[in-house]
Amino acid sequence: MLRGPMRRLTGCLRRESATLLEKQAIPSCLRVHSQMCGFIVSLMSRPGDASLERVGIEAGCGRMMPRGPDAQGIWQGKGVTVGHRRLAILDLDSRAAQPMHSTCGRYVIAYNGEIYNFRDLRTQREAAGDTFRTTSDTEVLLALFAAEGEAMLLKLRGMFAFVIWDQMAQRAFAARDPYGIKPLYYAYSGQGLLLGSQVKALLATGAVSREPDLQGQAGFWLLGSVPEPRTWYRDIRALPSGHCMWIEQGRITSSRQYWDIGDAWRMSDVSTPPDDGEVRDRVRDALRDSVAHHLVADVPVGVFLSGGIDSGALAGLMLDAGSRDLEGITIAYDEYLGSSQDESPVAARIAAFYGIRHHVRRVRREEFLADLPRIFNAMDQPSIDGINTWYASKAVAERGIKVVVSGVGGDELFQGYDSFRKLPQLVSRWRQGSRIPGVSATARVAFGLQARLSGKSRWRHAPDWASTLPGAWWLRRSLHGPEDLAALMGKEEAEFALIGFNADAWTRQMSGPLPIDARLALGQIESTTYLRNQLLRDGDWASMDHSVELRTPLVDARLLADVQALMPAFHHFPGKRLLAEAPLRPLPREVIEREKTGFGIPIGRWLAGRVGEAGATFDGRSWAREVVAAIDHGA
Repeated sequence: MLRGPMRRLTGCLRRESATLLEKQAIPSCLRVHSQMCGFIVSLMSRPGDASLERVGIEAGCGRMMPRGPDAQGIWQGKGVTVGHRRLAILDLDSRAAQPMHSTCGRYVIAYNGEIYNFRDLRTQREAAGDTFRTTSDTEVLLALFAAEGEAMLLKLRGMFAFVIWDQMAQRAFAARDPYGIKPLYYAYSGQGLLLGSQVKALLATGAVSREPDLQGQAGFWLLGSVPEPRTWYRDIRALPSGHCMWIEQGRITSSRQYWDIGDAWRMSDVSTPPDDGEVRDRVRDALRDSVAHHLVADVPVGVFLSGGIDSGALAGLMLDAGSRDLEGITIAYDEYLGSSQDESPVAARIAAFYGIRHHVRRVRREEFLADLPRIFNAMDQPSIDGINTWYASKAVAERGIKVVVSGVGGDELFQGYDSFRKLPQLVSRWRQGSRIPGVSATARVAFGLQARLSGKSRWRHAPDWASTLPGAWWLRRSLHGPEDLAALMGKEEAEFALIGFNADAWTRQMSGPLPIDARLALGQIESTTYLRNQLLRDGDWASMDHSVELRTPLVDARLLADVQALMPAFHHFPGKRLLAEAPLRPLPREVIEREKTGFGIPIGRWLAGRVGEAGATFDGRSWAREVVAAIDHGA
């Protein structure tokens, strides 16, 4: 009985000659077996009760049912249990199911994500003599790892988180994509290490403490999302984006950063960009390449269509790349009807301009209140955002669409926020003005008054924070001031969480060394904080709760690398014109020149009556308290 497995292991180790392998050509109509899902892995430090491990893994898998409603697989080996929930974008093929074993039998993988260049990588491996049993990117990952080990990471283009177990060496390798689009969490249990796609899945095993992480929770109260690598819970950590690690005997033995997206902004700081015409051409080519890669699918791919430049330009680029029967989905609210915040008329204009089908989904207060328990249940960690994406994903699922493209990341890459212009001006003016005798004292009085009148204590810190760009960014993004935390967390807890707190230092710690150029520095800060900790994380839980695969062509490490030398010239194209003019048919002028409104939701009007007296105000801070109350009560 051992001869078969041993022969497969030996074959993997010896890399048998290609002449002994039957080559399998990739059909021109190669079907894409998507692996959007959730997984949980237990790596034990010592032999234990396998049946108990299986019970915990099954509970964790059950918590991730929406991430993978089509199939569940559990595999157990010596000291390891792997659970997987699968969302079948195409017909469910049992050969592509997970956990998947390598052809040689040595490696076992649990994987969540999409490798957009897997066909090219498969061709390379076939040329080297590998054969494949399936058409899935999962098997390509296994073949690459067997041949190249962790060096393969630099070849991958996509969003991914995976764990590979080496049965011969009795160790595991885990990795996460450069931007951190797909989540990967880990926690030590009494028996070893647990890894999974959701915080709540790890908690569901019953092997992980629910003790709070005070600094993680402070980060939420201050900024509206929990900053990685911390989570809401003390014993659970996120594997940082662009990192990989090795695990042996239930312990992390090494961890390293294989890709730092911040390097793109740092390196661009010393770049001399070409003339504007070449910048425009090269950015257009890079965008078209990214969009084409993100359309790899055998099912229709929809697009979240707001009235903004990001989604509108992507719709045009998707058509340029060959999308057929494209449908745009727009969320609208009666409360915004007739106002600039109602994006449905502009979205309809974009849809008509490109000749695509358009569906407007209206969300009303009654529906939101009924959905609120499910939203809180889906929210893996507290966040003040994500509701719009949740409803857009709900609308997509209702339309029978399983894959959708989002314009998230456009503002960070193409300097779309007004802060790219205003914050450098604020810092410069404050530095100049503070040198004038009496200005600092007067400003402290004025900002103190503004803090009292607005109820936003962070304004008291403006004279200190506005002297540096990271501090000014904090002033713009922060939800609460440090002095608010005692009332929110408890006095002792807040004091512990804020030991040595400094807004400038905290921002630099999250983002790393910053470029000298203020616009580039802000692009890096936004991409490594707000985009990473809030927008991408919210996009994952909100879309996966409806079993929808969310793709982000503007959040792509290869795209970033392609344009990094051009970024110093991006401010020559205000209003994200580089993106707006990238399609063969550029967006209409009225869309390009329209004032930016953001992707809002009238949650304040819907819940105002729940915070006290009738007519009481409801803002982001009120919503943060609602979220935490629900999460802490086990939603």
